Amino acid sequence: MSNQGVISKAAIPYAEALIESARDTSILDQIKQDLCLVSSVLKKSQELKILFDNPSIKIETKKNVVNQVFSTQVHDLVLRFLLVLIDRRRISLLDLIINKYLDLVCQIESTVVAEISTPIALTDVQEKELINKIKNMSCSKTVRLVTKLEPDLIAGFIIKIGSKTIDTSLQGKLTHMTTYLNSA
Repeated sequence: MSNQGVISKAAIPYAEALIESARDTSILDQIKQDLCLVSSVLKKSQELKILFDNPSIKIETKKNVVNQVFSTQVHDLVLRFLLVLIDRRRISLLDLIINKYLDLVCQIESTVVAEISTPIALTDVQEKELINKIKNMSCSKTVRLVTKLEPDLIAGFIIKIGSKTIDTSLQGKLTHMTTYLNSA
């Protein structure tokens, strides 16, 4: 097993424990929002990421920083969770734990995450129709649509749902034709 696989497996119990705690207090959505905020802060602050990843920085220093940055912004459960990760020297896994938590919440809520790449923004009507089609295809209750604008696409769109890809773009069709003609 690869090192990344082992690290990923280490994140699962922490995400599951956080899910259980959030379920017990009926704040699953609140914790999800708070973790998205923490993730956003980590993406914007390279210094904070370096601090968390550096094992030579003292635990107390990391705890003080977490308290200063997040104590007024996140639920107490998330703050305690971050402090436990620091104590157990697992704070460097925070990104993976957050991703696992979000995946587990989506499974619990029967939510499908669909990633759509399109050259222009979709209208509200197009978005609603697409969400309804994805709900029917996947037999899920809710769909979370993640839109990426990619001006390089020539007309159409590309949807990724899990490991499935639906490519209706002109660029995709041209690539498919080229492959077909080259193999003939």
